[in-house]
Amino acid sequence: MNTPDPVLLRRAFGAFPTGVTVVTTRDGTGRPLGFTANSFASVSLDPPMLLVCPARTLSSFDAFAGCDRFAVNVLAEGQQDVSNVFATHRGERFAAVSWREDASGRPLIDGTAANFGCRTERVVDAGDHVILLGRVETFECSGSRGLGYASGHYFSLGLEREAAAAPRQGLKAVAGAIVEYGDGVLLESTADGYRPPQVALSGRARVRAALAEHLDAIGVDADIGKAYSIFDDAKTGTHYSYFIASAASSAAGAAGEFVPVDSLSQLRFVSAAHAEMMKRFALESRQRCFGLYVGDEQGGDVHQFN
Repeated sequence: MNTPDPVLLRRAFGAFPTGVTVVTTRDGTGRPLGFTANSFASVSLDPPMLLVCPARTLSSFDAFAGCDRFAVNVLAEGQQDVSNVFATHRGERFAAVSWREDASGRPLIDGTAANFGCRTERVVDAGDHVILLGRVETFECSGSRGLGYASGHYFSLGLEREAAAAPRQGLKAVAGAIVEYGDGVLLESTADGYRPPQVALSGRARVRAALAEHLDAIGVDADIGKAYSIFDDAKTGTHYSYFIASAASSAAGAAGEFVPVDSLSQLRFVSAAHAEMMKRFALESRQRCFGLYVGDEQGGDVHQFN
């Protein structure tokens, strides 16, 4: 029997959309530990049980494979940064997020869509992972929408619906990306001023997919993240949907150049609405706390996320 190519198999597994969780426990000294996982599933209501699958490559694998209690924190829309901290951060992860502990000392991440406090029921060997089966002792559900993950990208159903909403009659639709790399943002230079890379949408085009295809076509390797600004501009007759994206390298392709965030206030943008968007981005990027703007060129609301 042929062994499947692991790269192709990972890609195939990734086609299945999942939620994003952070699994937490404490080691023998009481130190909080956590890792990001989408290998999470509900198992049973009676008795209440769930499972997660820690990888043997985890630096904290022994602690999770041998723990008596653990928690599963289901991340909410806008918590990509929390996911990234527990997936890649090498320092003190819990110092980078807001958290608390439950009555049994299990670490719980603040602002999640749901959390489950579990007692370990069984640990089952499963190849390069183990199956950590837990009996749910406590749980909380905030009512927030959960953060999604598929094909290597985050997605947020609520924000996607906002971004994909049909523009008002007479407005054309455009999707764009504020692409970051280091301390710079990718900008195109036009006769009317600077703007982030963008693409005109046609028909019922999927916003995120169309934008990803455009970035790829102009030679920009970027991971599209959360929706950042959704607004109508009556002056240009356009409905804009902008997302934050992270570039894999400083290669700007045919899009333009990476401009330092601190220099954004000195530039002329294609419209007053774009100037305000980039001004807000410069301010929020300092503390890495981004909100979603929904409105028009005159005004709107900024919905803050953790």
